[in-house]
Amino acid sequence: MADFLSKEHITADANFNRWLVPPAALAVHLSIGMAYGFSVFWKPLGNALMGDDGKPLAACAAGATTFGEKLSGTLRALTATDCNWTQFDLGWMYTLFFVLLGCSAALWGGWLEREGPRKAGLVSMLCWCGGLLISAFGVYSHQLWMMWLGSGVIVESA
Repeated sequence: MADFLSKEHITADANFNRWLVPPAALAVHLSIGMAYGFSVFWKPLGNALMGDDGKPLAACAAGATTFGEKLSGTLRALTATDCNWTQFDLGWMYTLFFVLLGCSAALWGGWLEREGPRKAGLVSMLCWCGGLLISAFGVYSHQLWMMWLGSGVIVESA
């Protein structure tokens, strides 16, 4: 397996079907676009918790108008399980997406050049899948910090 992942084995032989490259590139670019696609889930995640009457619970920062009030609500929302998240709370994941996307390219670019794309692809796949699992468990347990860690940090560090 280690030999398969080595940089020396990335040159295609004469029998390689080059039509396999575009679908692989598309899959990579779709995973990069995950940050933009995540905005589709803000509203459903903001109404994830329902009360006994079937209506969504109030947000952790309900009625907040200033940045300080919203930030205070976000700090409460990180671990609270009795209130819903706001778009402001979930929007921090979007910020983490793009800050860490650039930072990870700068930090891991040299490693990619030394080790090759196969090892980098395997590590990226493990981080991406693992981060999404952590984020999914964060949704299940209604823990915003797990969503930030899973989708905001681990997924985008890949």
